[in-house]
Amino acid sequence: MLLRIGFVLFVLTLIASDGMLAPRTVRSEPLKSAPGAPPLDAQQAPAADDKPAGRLIPLAPSASVPEIITDLSRLPAPVARARARILAAARSGELEQLAALMNEAMPIFSFTDEKDPIAFWKATYPDSDGVEALSILTMILETGFVRVDEGTPQEMYVWPYFVRMSLPALTPQQKVELFRIVTGADYKDMLAFGVYAFYRVGIGPDGTWHFFVAGD
Repeated sequence: MLLRIGFVLFVLTLIASDGMLAPRTVRSEPLKSAPGAPPLDAQQAPAADDKPAGRLIPLAPSASVPEIITDLSRLPAPVARARARILAAARSGELEQLAALMNEAMPIFSFTDEKDPIAFWKATYPDSDGVEALSILTMILETGFVRVDEGTPQEMYVWPYFVRMSLPALTPQQKVELFRIVTGADYKDMLAFGVYAFYRVGIGPDGTWHFFVAGD
């Protein structure tokens, strides 16, 4: 009960400040849209010349369900190599290893003005000195994924596949997979939010790591 009360206060604080903060625990509270914003299912995808930014882009209600891919052999070689390198760095337990890998392209890790990923993770997960971020990253990259926006500048391989799924339409088996990443309480909050809103990873067809970020 105290956690839920704390979450309510957290959301009220965000609304009052019109701010965006990353989650504070491994299975954390999804963020809410700003007051007066259109519902998520009405938000539009970025223009074709926009660069991938890790923002949540829900599919239109009429859109077809994306293919959920679990066969890693279907990844283009540059994407497969990037995923393997990211996983190896995350599994090392060393924030510095992952940060060094990020320096090559500096994927989006926060929607704040923070420039140092290590400082950001340590502040976000102080009880583990930031290492929880590595655990989250490993969990995410071990899920199924989707290929989105094929043939556009936003074309991307995105983990987990829940990013482009209708949460109410998830099968019981898919919910089990989702609850490896988030709690039941998080799931209920995300149903109200309209989409999966926890961490996601995006890698471009050329192997560029674009984002590892939560919230919107």
